[in-house]
Amino acid sequence: MSAEWSLRSEPSAQLLRLATAGSVDDGKSTLVGRLLYDTKSVLADQIDAVTRASVDKGLATPDLSLLVDGLRAEREQGITIDVAYRYFATPQRSFVLADTPGHVQYTRNTVSGASTAQLVILLVDARKGVIEQTRRHAAVLALLGVPKLVLAVNKIDLVDDAESVFAEISAEFNGLTRTLGWSDDDVLEIPVSALHGDNIATRSDSTPYYRGPSLIEHLESVPVDADSTGSHTLGLRFPVQYVIRPRTADYPDYRGYAGQIAAGAVAPGDEVVVLPSGIRTTVERIDTPDGELAVAQTGRSVTLILADDVDISRGDIITSVADAPEPIDTFDATVCWLGDKPLHPGARLLLKHGTRTTQAIVGSLLERFDEQRLIAAPNPEALALNDIGRISLRVAEPIAVDDYRVNRHTGSFLLIDPAGGNTLAAGLVGDVLSAVEVGTGV
Repeated sequence: MSAEWSLRSEPSAQLLRLATAGSVDDGKSTLVGRLLYDTKSVLADQIDAVTRASVDKGLATPDLSLLVDGLRAEREQGITIDVAYRYFATPQRSFVLADTPGHVQYTRNTVSGASTAQLVILLVDARKGVIEQTRRHAAVLALLGVPKLVLAVNKIDLVDDAESVFAEISAEFNGLTRTLGWSDDDVLEIPVSALHGDNIATRSDSTPYYRGPSLIEHLESVPVDADSTGSHTLGLRFPVQYVIRPRTADYPDYRGYAGQIAAGAVAPGDEVVVLPSGIRTTVERIDTPDGELAVAQTGRSVTLILADDVDISRGDIITSVADAPEPIDTFDATVCWLGDKPLHPGARLLLKHGTRTTQAIVGSLLERFDEQRLIAAPNPEALALNDIGRISLRVAEPIAVDDYRVNRHTGSFLLIDPAGGNTLAAGLVGDVLSAVEVGTGV
């Protein structure tokens, strides 16, 4: 396969959203830099700048991690501390990549970067194998419902008997992913050296024991659902972000409801229901900056004009009538706790679901998931930083939610500190732990 790719892909190329994850110093930034470099997705002056910086550091070859570690603190420490989105393309596909940090205290960034990913590249250092952070990341990715996974066994050039090391790591990881709910067809292990480019763009002669595709070959060909959020199985879900009322001479009576379609599709003439009020009406027109649409699909940002003058505000959700969710004020959810202070029953927080923010109180802590031993301990006293647990919640205003396993967008929410505004938890509606084969702990 030729490595001579252009920066622009064909218009028909399919978009793949992916993310990286792994422990600190496993080589994520170098891998991402290598992907950008080998697909010719960086400019010559950027390569020159990286080469000069690498020479200043006493390196014989360019440090490709500098292509992605843009923050000064990251460059000084040689680590990634924020989620950075990168864009590259080959003739077969276009890619949006979320490069996430590896430190345990930045697990919240991994959750954010992987929440919309169709595939995640999980790195391990061949010298260390599957470690605690690897298992934690795999558990988080399973709960988020990431459909495809690649284990990149990096620095394979630094171990003796690389074939045996790769086989042992692959076998251990396969056992973990099967328990977490992935099938073997959804997981691929690849031995790589991000530093030297082995098995990144093309298959390497240095790993004759590996007969699978290179990383980029796999990314180009892996079958993925264009809509991995589950939204194709639902009717319309349209969270209202803004009510447009110009009240100008040209548009004295214009009233439009702007937002992004989170699931399903909508067309003029469709009967819809506004939640949580339950008022029914009909879609009269779909406006965009480029003109009216005959139909709008998931992911499209539009303005809906309704046939009736309905009281709608930001935070309401316009849905199809046939499968409209019942607004609820109490429900169970799985959360990844991201706050420095532990979560206790009775905590009063803010809950952000779609475009609606409301007050919430934590009821019971039902169980805590131990991602290392794959057991669920019932009735924990608290959830600490990076703990995954199932809790009950009561909200001040009814919200229209779907189970996360049905739809990622309408089944997810954030818990926010009402005092400082910091995000304290990423929440998934329902019992997503049931999809993971866990034992019961005490």
